Amino acid sequence: QVQLVESGGGSVQAGGSLRLSCAASRRIYATGCIEWSRQAAGKEREAVASISAGGSNTYYSDSVNGRFTVSRDGIKNTVYLQMNSLRAEDTAMYYCGIGLWIGGRCSQSVYRGPGTQVTVSS
Repeated sequence: QVQLVESGGGSVQAGGSLRLSCAASRRIYATGCIEWSRQAAGKEREAVASISAGGSNTYYSDSVNGRFTVSRDGIKNTVYLQMNSLRAEDTAMYYCGIGLWIGGRCSQSVYRGPGTQVTVSS
């Protein structure tokens, strides 16, 4: 099984930026898409961004579209989530998972990493 480890979280003020990383234990791009999701305290998990296996297709939820950018580095087996113009409501634990590209987004994702905490203060 491919192992995923998230990193890059931290505390920032509203309007700031962070870049999250999702490092895979081995090459993943031939096996499936990568989805970023987040879960705030007391709320359900929300899928926010995903990138297809080849990197040519991306998906963003309405809540982050225009502020977040997902990308991948095939050499490093790493997928990134660049988060700009952060808001207090972006505060959550962020996870990356492997899924299947269905209907224009990554679906049926399996999450195996510990997540990384993002805290945005207003």
